[in-house]
Amino acid sequence: MKKLSIEAMPTQKRSVVFLVLPHVQLLDLAGPVQVFDTAARLFAAPYTLIFCAASEEIRSAQQLSLAHLQRLPEIDGSSLILVPGTGISPAKSRGLLDEETRVWLQESYRAGAHIASICSGTAVLGEAGLLHRRRCTTHWEFTSELQSCYPTSQVLDSVLYVHDHGIITSAGVASGIDMALWLLEQDCGPRIAAEVGRQLVVYFRRSGLHQQVSVYLQYRSHLDHCIHTVQDWLAENVSEPASLADLARVGQTSERSLARAFKAATGITPHQYQLLLRLELAANLVHDTALSLEAIAVKSGFGDTRQLRRVWHKHYGTPPSSGRRSIDPASAG
Repeated sequence: MKKLSIEAMPTQKRSVVFLVLPHVQLLDLAGPVQVFDTAARLFAAPYTLIFCAASEEIRSAQQLSLAHLQRLPEIDGSSLILVPGTGISPAKSRGLLDEETRVWLQESYRAGAHIASICSGTAVLGEAGLLHRRRCTTHWEFTSELQSCYPTSQVLDSVLYVHDHGIITSAGVASGIDMALWLLEQDCGPRIAAEVGRQLVVYFRRSGLHQQVSVYLQYRSHLDHCIHTVQDWLAENVSEPASLADLARVGQTSERSLARAFKAATGITPHQYQLLLRLELAANLVHDTALSLEAIAVKSGFGDTRQLRRVWHKHYGTPPSSGRRSIDPASAG
């Protein structure tokens, strides 16, 4: 499969370090690995994957041996460390973390690295003292036990993942993939995250804490290649005018077939989808730039401020000025 070209890819290299513990759950490890590896291979995302452990060989919970693991590397502030879960409950996992690894996690966090856990890997962060006064989560089976083991933390249930001041914890198993896609989005943007999800045939779910979901990631949980092609074109040409006939040519189908298939796949019309894309671009520009509303209306395809204000108020119930530097709903720190 050839490498795809995506605009605005970050150039700073980032180490994604997987701490492999004894009795590691294979899906907890493999899911996030596949996300970052796919982003690097297909989109030239600047990731270097490192697999490390306190010993050169680890046996997984499924009795598969993982060999030639690196020793604990030096970490800088740009690194991301992921701690997959194990087949051991929080109360029984305290012996998994040797002193060298405990100190390494603490020093890595102090150096500015982000540290993420999957499933019962959250307990490992607790053992390293990284959950003190932090919101976190784990597999639903272990939430009460985790709270008992680390009473100064705030353990949340019914969420997929939580971000609190550089500590990201997930509910486990498949939600580790959701968390990895969210982390990828923070680095490379929602379009890359959505495309990686499509490549893996895994579609992005958001935590219940998140107040908004990127339109680039919504309306994509279908397998209609024609509709994905049209959605890709619309996302790449947000400010361009596009009639149903134009989009039908992009999808190499008839107008009637496109309208019917688009509504069946997404639940909305192509025009509604285009408006949502434009609105999200406008919201990002309002939030992140000092551009005038007139310039934002042009860049986002609305043409004039009257149209932008009308659509904005209909969708958000507030004027565009309310979007200036509001709190990011996807993280707490």
